[in-house]
Order: sequence, then C-alpha cells, then structure tokens
Amino acid sequence: MSGESDCTRTSPSAGSPSDNELLPDRPKYVCTLSPDLVTKAREELQEKPEWRLRDVQALRDMVCKDYPSLGTCLDDAFLLRFLRARKFDYDRALQLLVNYHTCRRTWPEVFSNLKPSAIKPVLESGFVTVLPHRDPQGRHVVCIRPDRWTPSNYPITENIRAIYLTLEKLIQSEETQVNGIVILADYKGVSLSKASHFGPFVAKKVIGILQDGFPIRIKAVNIINEPRIFKGIFAIIKPFLKEKIANRFFLHGCDLNSLHQNIPPVILPEEYGGTAGKLDISAWNELLLASEEDFLHDFSELVLPCDSSPHDLLSKIYS
Repeated sequence: MSGESDCTRTSPSAGSPSDNELLPDRPKYVCTLSPDLVTKAREELQEKPEWRLRDVQALRDMVCKDYPSLGTCLDDAFLLRFLRARKFDYDRALQLLVNYHTCRRTWPEVFSNLKPSAIKPVLESGFVTVLPHRDPQGRHVVCIRPDRWTPSNYPITENIRAIYLTLEKLIQSEETQVNGIVILADYKGVSLSKASHFGPFVAKKVIGILQDGFPIRIKAVNIINEPRIFKGIFAIIKPFLKEKIANRFFLHGCDLNSLHQNIPPVILPEEYGGTAGKLDISAWNELLLASEEDFLHDFSELVLPCDSSPHDLLSKIYS
C-alpha cells in the first residue's frame, strides 16, 4: 500500500468520528483503554477522547500534504501511537513518523527481512525477553542480557533486530502506549571484547531509534551487574542521549536492594532477588513467534514508493 494511494482515500476534512465512515477500507478505531488509563492519557499525554479522531485526522492530513510519498500506514490505531508518544503535538508526532521510516530505510542490516522467525536464534539465547508481569505503574519490563550473546554466532545487528521486534509487539497494546516501558539490562559477564562491538556508529543508530525514531515511552533504564568497563560503554552512549533520557538511567551495580527500589521484587525473577520464580523466556518467545503473520501484514504497509529514495528523508533525523 503506497503513501499516495492512502492519501487519495483520506477525507479532506477532520473533526468528528464520522470521518472514519468515509474510509470503508480502513479499520475503524475502537478504544481499548480502561477508564483509569483514559484519565491518565488525558492528564499525561493531553489526549482528549472527544477530540481523538480529529487529532488523528489532522496528522493524517499533514502526512498527505507534506509527505505524500512516505509510504506509511494511515490507520487510526497506527497514527495514534505517534500522537501519544509526542503528547498530541502534531508537528512532533509527524517528525517522529518520518524518523520512524527513515530509520527503517537507512539501516538494511537491521530492517531487511525483519520478522520473528528470522531472529529465532536470538530469542532462544535469552538475549531479550519481557517479564510476565507489569510493574505497579502498568509498564512492561524488557529484560536484556548481553552475556547471552556469542559474537561468533551472529552479528550484533541480530540483537538489535530482536529488540526492535520486541518493541513493535509491545507497542501494539494501547496500555503500553500510555504507560510506557521499563528496561532492565543485566551486564553480568560482559567482556571488553564483546563491548567493543557496540561502537559509536551502532550506538548512534540505536539511540536515534529509541529516542527519535520509535513511538514508545521509555520510562526507566535499570542497569544491573555492570562491570568496570561499563563506564566506557556509557561514555559512548551518553553523548547521544537527551538529558531527559539520560536522567532515567539507574546504575545499580550488584546492589539488588537498589534495583528493588525501582522494580519491586514481586515481579522480578529469582535471578534478580525477586519472588516471581525462575526467569522463563519461553512464554514471550512463543508469543512473538506466533505473531509472524501480523508482522508480515503490518510491515507490508510500510513500503517505500518506487519513485522515492531513502535519502530524501535523511535530513529529518538526528537534527
């Protein structure tokens, strides 16, 4: 589905729920937020249910006017992700959407043939998983364990692909769009040789995606068991971090009590001093791998029109 064909089907006016009736081939949005989350979205994200579809239509119109060849999905639910991630600021949401596509089109090592089955070895290694229980703020906890990666088996970009697909799956949930996520990174056993794979080029790319190229709210990054060399790793990362994100990094060392101040033991596995049993990666792996067809459908709508070049969008990112 090309951006131009989407735009030609878009109604020219905005402002009422009836706009969706003009788009019979586009799925009608149905809100799945609980009353409490509707209130939270209103207070934290400036999302007003009575204006929601008007706001989506406004963003859709901006895409069709300013980027008619973007080749993006224009469904209500998809565009809402970007509005929520930028607190319903139209201009910032549009920039995020453009950046999202720029990232996908300028890093083929990560985004070519991107589907769960293609990163099955990474999932089976336990490099990235999602804990089964949300935290008290309703946020999923993404657990990353670099020590599970053997560089001789596959390049670091495979790990990035697995993280990206994990985030894509999580962001399908409106609850996650509102609450955001928490990251728990366990650097136990990470050697200097392994850390060397995460150089400035990869660091800039990854941080660019997480900060400016993906519609997700990262509320905290908890680092546990970081070795001395982590100071060197963080020195590579920090120049690319915005102050708001940098302030959400928490370095706990081997102090589990410190970690428990940010993530309660009741949702943590035994490996991190929790009471939620052994860390089990199978449930998340099965869920992600079972989503293969969903990803193939969703990503099929993110097609670069034949008359466009990825370089046309480069100036829109890392500015």
